[in-house]
Amino acid sequence: MATKDMFSKDRVSFDLKATNKDEVINELIQILYDDGKIIDKDKFRGAVLKREQEFSTGIGMGIAIPHGKSNAVKEASIAFGRSSSGIDYESMDEKPAHLFFLIAVPEESSDVHLRALSEISRKLMHTETREKLFKVQSFEEFIKVFE
Repeated sequence: MATKDMFSKDRVSFDLKATNKDEVINELIQILYDDGKIIDKDKFRGAVLKREQEFSTGIGMGIAIPHGKSNAVKEASIAFGRSSSGIDYESMDEKPAHLFFLIAVPEESSDVHLRALSEISRKLMHTETREKLFKVQSFEEFIKVFE
């Protein structure tokens, strides 16, 4: 599955309400749950938090890419969220994160989440790409960044 196919207009929020790391994870999980991509929010949250305990997925440059692998996930998918004010995500550069990509994959998936993580990270290394994501107002504009 191509990374861009893991996105959907039903799984983006250009105005996250969260004010801290736990809230942003919960808000993005709710998006996946509402879209029917996960069947057990608590179980999936546990997988995401377990990964966060190993090392924060706040990679710096205003970006966080939390991810989890769980049998609570029905189909590999990504929820995107943007926070204009920024959220302390314990990022490597100690700056607030504004762009969030929550990657969810079923337990039996091989390396789908690693490929998605790698592709998103590579694209977001470019300042121009991040600036576009700060400005997009529709899913159509958003997905063009990944085409």
